[in-house]
Amino acid sequence: MNTIGKYLLSITALIFITSCGNNNNSNNSGAMSSSKAEKVYVAPGEHDEYYAFMSGGYSGNLTVYGLPSGRMLKEIPVFSQFPTSGYGYSEETKPMLNTSFGFVPWGDSHHPDISQTNGELDGRWIFINENNTPRIARISLETFETEEIIELPNSAGNHASSFVTENTEYIVAGTRFAVPNPQRDMPINEMKGQFKGPLSFVSIADNGRLNLEFQLNMPGFNYDLAHPGRNKSHGWFFFTSYNTEEANTLMEVNASQNDKDYIAAVNWQKIAEYVKNGGGEKVAGTYAHNVYDEKTHTATSTMKEGVISVNPKDVEGAVFYIPIPKSPHGCDVDPSGEYIIGSGKLSTDLSVYSFEKMLTAIANKDFVDDSYGIPVLSYENTIAGVVKQPGLGPLHTEFDGQGNAYTTFFISSEVVKWKLGTWEILDRQPTFYSVGHLMIPGGNSRKPFGKYMVALNKITKDRYLPTGPELEHSAQLYDISGDKMELLSDFPTHGEPHYAAGIRADIIKDKSKKYYELSENEHPYVAKSESESTVTRNGNEVHISMTMIRSHFSPDNIEGVKVGDKVYLHLTNLEQDFDVPHGFSIIGANTSEILVMPGQTKTIVWEPKREGVWPFYCTDFCSALHQEMQGYIRVSAANANTPLKFTLDE
Repeated sequence: MNTIGKYLLSITALIFITSCGNNNNSNNSGAMSSSKAEKVYVAPGEHDEYYAFMSGGYSGNLTVYGLPSGRMLKEIPVFSQFPTSGYGYSEETKPMLNTSFGFVPWGDSHHPDISQTNGELDGRWIFINENNTPRIARISLETFETEEIIELPNSAGNHASSFVTENTEYIVAGTRFAVPNPQRDMPINEMKGQFKGPLSFVSIADNGRLNLEFQLNMPGFNYDLAHPGRNKSHGWFFFTSYNTEEANTLMEVNASQNDKDYIAAVNWQKIAEYVKNGGGEKVAGTYAHNVYDEKTHTATSTMKEGVISVNPKDVEGAVFYIPIPKSPHGCDVDPSGEYIIGSGKLSTDLSVYSFEKMLTAIANKDFVDDSYGIPVLSYENTIAGVVKQPGLGPLHTEFDGQGNAYTTFFISSEVVKWKLGTWEILDRQPTFYSVGHLMIPGGNSRKPFGKYMVALNKITKDRYLPTGPELEHSAQLYDISGDKMELLSDFPTHGEPHYAAGIRADIIKDKSKKYYELSENEHPYVAKSESESTVTRNGNEVHISMTMIRSHFSPDNIEGVKVGDKVYLHLTNLEQDFDVPHGFSIIGANTSEILVMPGQTKTIVWEPKREGVWPFYCTDFCSALHQEMQGYIRVSAANANTPLKFTLDE
């Protein structure tokens, strides 16, 4: 019987086992339902205990939820244009979406991760990857706005990302799709041994600034997920890889033939030191580095050339492969740093590796094979234990800080709780349906908070009111504070969340920016008072420095604009009060409306195509006289002699 046939037979046998263990409490009513409702209830005016940051998948953005309520608090635009705020449409934020492929107005965001200090979440920044056009973004948790995006050259499918080391020294990014490196025209069916899978290491400065330090030019497997070592394993990074067959067609069959694939164990400290001392080779690679300046409220995009490439064979003792069954996805490290959990999607067991045993195997040169010059360690001599037949389709594991691990199983649609060290299954609960990742706030740090767990499910049918052929994906909140997991609630999530990061709210909420200090605004077209409002012409460009305050614009009547002009509306919100943004929109704008925060300046471009008198207005309800917050721009013929003038109250 072939490998796939054996796996299908295993599925048939295990469906009975796992389904018998599912205790479906979703239909409980009466006192128990009331108790669950109380656990997720957040009274009017009160705040949630936790922030949950969920990737938006093909939305390209990051959504923010409160836990336990499940209320969506905000959508943060990152890799996609966002007309709600004008991100990617305003002149200041367009550079954030620049790449070596040009302006890319969308992204596929997968894995957020919060900055850490000594292995504990510190709440300074959250990072997230973009899978399609390989990029990593840094988002401020003071402003909840994207501050930086760096592109990753020589990579394709930035999936094993963006995971952060214990003191926020590095973010890593793996190449999911092996590609020629450098890129070149070559036959696809000659990929074996020719394609590569670079692992990018991006350093993080004290101020958050990102820098592509080096790429580890690994063999051309598919690098899927990753996590850093912590505590005793600090200094290492672990990546799952699949398609060690190096297949290029009918992948669901041809990339599932080998009994074992690999976890790549990388000593990043050793490689970083090697590069610091002049090691590695400068190779071609064009990439964009986009940075938002909070003082000028403006982003700049810099195109960079070249990257340091490191051949893993050149740094002895830095890179090893550990065999893992089979087509693995998740690669997770427990809070102690001793256990590395590999989730083989096609395996009926869950493999747990020992970091100490791995070091011993390396010291003893206990190698069973060599893969493109990288030593392959013994499976038997690195394994710490096996969780036997826990479920079907294991994907991802997180930890509660009490010695317990929680693993999602996609095929059997459940979360299984098991004990580190004994590998005993303690509990299993169904999810509805087809769970991918899960998230425990702080669950991938030294100190998980361990009160709640969120399952991020891929299929939602029958959970909510129908909305046509597609429903938003479902998140399910579980109480994990007791011996048994308890499903508390469902709530819809936007886009296709792959993974989430959670943090206790009190770590960041008091640091949240309330408004931008107008006195610190260094935008070149800022108007800090109505008296500084200006309208100037430079050829066919008209620059309008306009102010906004409850409840009028200054100026609110402008004449002398002509058909064919390019009108730059530089809008400064004069408010110095929390939660009082103003919006701006004008008929015929081919970008979007724009939302300007208190003390901020943003620019929208308008190119009038017709003569007439065209109104503009505030799009964000700001006061009782919001409807009166409006103005007019008179547009004359291209050859007209209408003088340029502007007024406020004549």
